[in-house]
Amino acid sequence: MAKTFVIGDIHGCHETLLELLYKASPDMDRDTIIFLGDYIDRGPDSKKVVSFILRLMEQAPGRIIPLMGNHEQVFLASLAGDKREFYLKMGGDKTLQSYGIAPPFSGHIAKAIPTSHLHFFNDLLLFWEDKDYIYVHAGLQPGVHLSQQSPRWCCWARDQFLKSDYNFGKTVIFGHTPFDKPLIEKHRIGIDTGAVYGGSLTCLVLPDKDFIFAKG
Repeated sequence: MAKTFVIGDIHGCHETLLELLYKASPDMDRDTIIFLGDYIDRGPDSKKVVSFILRLMEQAPGRIIPLMGNHEQVFLASLAGDKREFYLKMGGDKTLQSYGIAPPFSGHIAKAIPTSHLHFFNDLLLFWEDKDYIYVHAGLQPGVHLSQQSPRWCCWARDQFLKSDYNFGKTVIFGHTPFDKPLIEKHRIGIDTGAVYGGSLTCLVLPDKDFIFAKG
């Protein structure tokens, strides 16, 4: 039976991602891999992470689902010349350095980003759903239909989502908020376990509901 592998916030931890996928061993001919966003920033190898995911997308067309995280959202804004200082404070300096961009990170930095990577960032989805689950980076706005969810909620939601017991009709699987271990509640599962902070990178395997970890 085909499985779905859901992976939390990577944040430039390329070697940890490789270890996690080695442990998980998805069948690239039939399984689906969903990435919950935040591929970049803070960790050392953002460019390598994106390059690797792009290779996976070529290997398994239509079965690698990368979602937008708040770090990708701010990265795109910084490439357009907006929120650059804010982006650097979010750990964006590590991402720019991984692309060979040196301080003071001024000028037209987008020119240093490969075209395929720019397409990747711009094409990221805000959410994904299948018959049993909704996948999103940060969370969803309670009481709002999935089709009406805003980028801010999908990429930045925190307390208002976490404190709500709203039932979206399917279990919501999310990242963004780091926990010491996966958060498992009635209507949601959080799988950001802080790989870039010395925690683990987590993969949730469905429908088994098994967890696989690689130490960051």
